[in-house]
Amino acid sequence: MGKAGTVLKQVLETYGISQNKLATAMGIGRSSINRWVNENRDPSGDAILEIRKGLQKIDPAAAEEFIRLYLDDAAMDDE
Repeated sequence: MGKAGTVLKQVLETYGISQNKLATAMGIGRSSINRWVNENRDPSGDAILEIRKGLQKIDPAAAEEFIRLYLDDAAMDDE
């Protein structure tokens, strides 16, 4: 559990994006972001896409980094 949350936390820290800012961009409560980042809950597949869209609004490079890292982690799990 927590691959997406770990990657999200890393991207938020790297790009200086607050959980609140992402939550606002996504139109959801900060508590959802917090649960993902702290690996209390994994985001659904649909939420992964919404995270990407939210990051895209804030910083397109952060959105691309999120997807790149997430897919790299997923590919490593398949090996």
